[in-house]
Amino acid sequence: MRPPLIALACFSLVCAPWCFAADLGQRLDQLAAESPGVGFVGIQVVEAATGKMLYQKNADRLFLPASNLKILTSALALERLRPDYRFTTRVVREASGDVVLLGAGDPSLSGRVFPYKRDQRSGPPLQAIEQLADGIVARGVRRIDGDVIGDDRLFPWDPYPPSWTLDDTLRDYGAPVSALSVNQNTVSVAISAGGRAGEAAALALAPAFEYLTIENRVRTTARGGEFALHVRRVAESRQWELTGTIPVGHAAVTRILPVDDPALFAAAALYDAMTRRGIAIHGRALARHRVTGEAFAAVEGEELASRTSPPLAELLQVMDKVSENLYAEILLREVGRVTRGEGSTEAGLMEMSAYLADTAGAQAGDWRLEDGSGLARNTLVTPRLLTHILARLAQSSNRDVWLSLLPAGGEDGTLSQRLCCMSGGRGVRAKTGTLNRALALSGYADSLSHGQLAFSILVNDFQAPPDQVTEWIDKIATALLE
Repeated sequence: MRPPLIALACFSLVCAPWCFAADLGQRLDQLAAESPGVGFVGIQVVEAATGKMLYQKNADRLFLPASNLKILTSALALERLRPDYRFTTRVVREASGDVVLLGAGDPSLSGRVFPYKRDQRSGPPLQAIEQLADGIVARGVRRIDGDVIGDDRLFPWDPYPPSWTLDDTLRDYGAPVSALSVNQNTVSVAISAGGRAGEAAALALAPAFEYLTIENRVRTTARGGEFALHVRRVAESRQWELTGTIPVGHAAVTRILPVDDPALFAAAALYDAMTRRGIAIHGRALARHRVTGEAFAAVEGEELASRTSPPLAELLQVMDKVSENLYAEILLREVGRVTRGEGSTEAGLMEMSAYLADTAGAQAGDWRLEDGSGLARNTLVTPRLLTHILARLAQSSNRDVWLSLLPAGGEDGTLSQRLCCMSGGRGVRAKTGTLNRALALSGYADSLSHGQLAFSILVNDFQAPPDQVTEWIDKIATALLE
């Protein structure tokens, strides 16, 4: 998930004069002709009820979809796991005395509130861990004679899909993937100016327990001075360096840093939570991983606490509304585990290909996949594939759930400031996508003259500024409403 490049003003649903031309294809062709510098463009528009093609431009060509890939991952998870599927995370005390936090693939171990509501503030970042710690105390545990272990062996340890870049792995949207993920596997650092020039900047971490090592070289400068901040991770470590300047009176600035080892991070968080509750712990926080090909062995012992996730439908809604990459990667692996016995990216992608080709009847050659979120630079799909899946789900038994997953124009998610507004049941519900050289929008438009349309607009290798390309994409989506 990349932060939005621009917040656009809402578009009016009243079209310009050309919008009233009788032929949809002519209107879209004219828009395409009025868009110099947008790069390589693929568009397809079909009737959602029948799949009948109404317009296409390079619809059978492969494009980098960015987060539009989450449409495929959402469809796969919804149809293979079902809307009410849940994850249960357990804390077990082994015969050795070690207490093990068992990762079950739940991406919701955080303070996030479910179901999704626009502008709803999250709770404490370690809320789920605190609940587990309360459960352990309620069991009467006052002493732990062994270690506290974060166990993510349900999925083999392979934290980054192929063709994610090094820069991605240093950002919150590229946090490592694990079967045991807490607070989206990130730590938030707020940097504030000191009281006077020359002082070190003040740092506030959330969650506020010792895990990352941060070297603070950010200095306070005089009021009105330059703000500059540089963040660097020391290779293969949990150490980060912050350098730069922040002037007196400048608003606090937040950076979200990914952790290196989610299972160890989770174990350390549980260790801290239990210690604060007065539990004496003899050992230390550790992690357990397994490599691909190694057999998975279940943990046996006394259950001390457990937490069950919200239903899959609510997890998918967050994934699509705010475009959470970690959720997508975890759910792809969970589908692979449930259907093929291995919670790996490879197993998930094999099941995805089977779903697209066999279950959904998509055309061969319309996809080349390396991940579930769309962050991989070698992942490619056609607009034809996206509209095919959109039309399929619009007619499925999961139709209402499916439509609720997508951002609504002018209302919520990544479309809250775009494509205003849903009115009288009409508007745009669509998934956005943003990468350095790719912008995308795919979903549904409630056309006054054609009924519900499924559409996909993919743009790669553009030369124009991203905000201009985004504005052009939104003009096309708006034209579909007539």
